Amino acid sequence: MAELPNAVVKRLLSKHGGGLRVTGSALTLVVEAAEGYIARLAQEAQACAEANKRKTVMDSDVEEARAKIG
Repeated sequence: MAELPNAVVKRLLSKHGGGLRVTGSALTLVVEAAEGYIARLAQEAQACAEANKRKTVMDSDVEEARAKIG
């Protein structure tokens, strides 16, 4: 079950897609993709923090994780 609200994702798609309209099934796929990216980002950021002997994820960890996963 998706944790990101469909309405938020749909609003972002519309805002950044120039008024883009999206079907329900396409929206589901976008939500799944976004959640996958966020999960991967969190894992990479945690690994960066642990590599620096910290338990707390900091801005620099997120930035480094973003650079690693693109």
